[in-house]
Amino acid sequence: MKKISLRCAVALLLLTACVETPKEENLLAEHLQEVKAKFAPDKRVALFEVTAKLKGDLVVLKGESNLPDAVTALKEKLNGENLAFIDSIQLLPSQEVQGKTNGLINNSVSNLRSNPKHSAELATQATLGTPVQIYKREGDWYYVQTPDKYLSWVDNGGIISLSDEEHNSWKSAEKIIYTKTYGHSYTEPDARSQVVTDLVAGGVLEFLNEQNDYYAVKYPDGRIGYVSKNESQPYEQWIAAMNATGESLIATSKTLVGVPYLWGGTSTKGMDCSGFTKTIYFLNGMVIPRDASQQVHTGKQIDEHKNFAHLEKGDLLFFGRKATDSTKEKVVHVGMWIGNNEFIHASNQVRVSSMDSKAENFDEYNLNRYLRSKRILREKDKDLIDLKRTPLFK
Repeated sequence: MKKISLRCAVALLLLTACVETPKEENLLAEHLQEVKAKFAPDKRVALFEVTAKLKGDLVVLKGESNLPDAVTALKEKLNGENLAFIDSIQLLPSQEVQGKTNGLINNSVSNLRSNPKHSAELATQATLGTPVQIYKREGDWYYVQTPDKYLSWVDNGGIISLSDEEHNSWKSAEKIIYTKTYGHSYTEPDARSQVVTDLVAGGVLEFLNEQNDYYAVKYPDGRIGYVSKNESQPYEQWIAAMNATGESLIATSKTLVGVPYLWGGTSTKGMDCSGFTKTIYFLNGMVIPRDASQQVHTGKQIDEHKNFAHLEKGDLLFFGRKATDSTKEKVVHVGMWIGNNEFIHASNQVRVSSMDSKAENFDEYNLNRYLRSKRILREKDKDLIDLKRTPLFK
């Protein structure tokens, strides 16, 4: 038995020696990790899929990224180590998009997926008229980035690609924003005429003219429709009058009570928890990050000890799993404070729940997994976009 053990030990040592990673490869892995940690810590909003492998005396860089600064930083690290390299990294946008790197969402709601196929996970949604950055195309799918920086795939039926000149022309045109929870546009200025499409709150369309009680509008793909003035507003007028308050956020949220929960949803047709808070804030003139685990890193912290007396209407409450010695914190749910010990959130459907154990709508489950509350209304943050100050649609 001792002889067999000795032979095994020798064989193991030889095997280890054969597969020992060269010092240069360890160094390359470290450099890649450092660059990714600095420039692309969240793959949902930043693409840096790059490999670096030794081939003889050269380092071969392959992959793709939408971050020129990250690629430059990696090359500088290699130069600093006197490592010669071949750069085969594709910087996006790719040549396949033929200079049309701007896109406009062309459906009332377009589904944006994690991979370029309809069976892939619904990552997020974008409403009509949302401008997006186009990075590449694969068959009938476009890889895009929304204003909240989320990266995902949309099929060609949900987007129109534009050149810089076409995009600038669209931005300079007058627009209307649809403000009702749900409705339609028509082929004539008459609700009895043929429907052009359905519409959801937050949809933006190019304004053409007024006809009686309707706005004549143009879709990104050139279709013409008529939208009731009672259900919409000139965008410039809407944004100029915007003065978001806790009360206005609550008023918006209450119009969505009963809307079904939809994983990946960010529209009034259906929404997940962070899609709900995102929609509320957008309809009050703000673009906030897509996911709860991203929203929690914005704004100002108000509470983490269940002292709800410190909260103001409109504050966001985050729920999940607290950090332990061996696991990181995990944020999995978000809702909005509406006062009176209550918060509104998308859970099965949009509903109002209470932190008061004596209330009929007491939510013991979420109280037990409460993490903290943040205030984002009127807070300045690089990940919070105030549409009054940022010309997203104009």
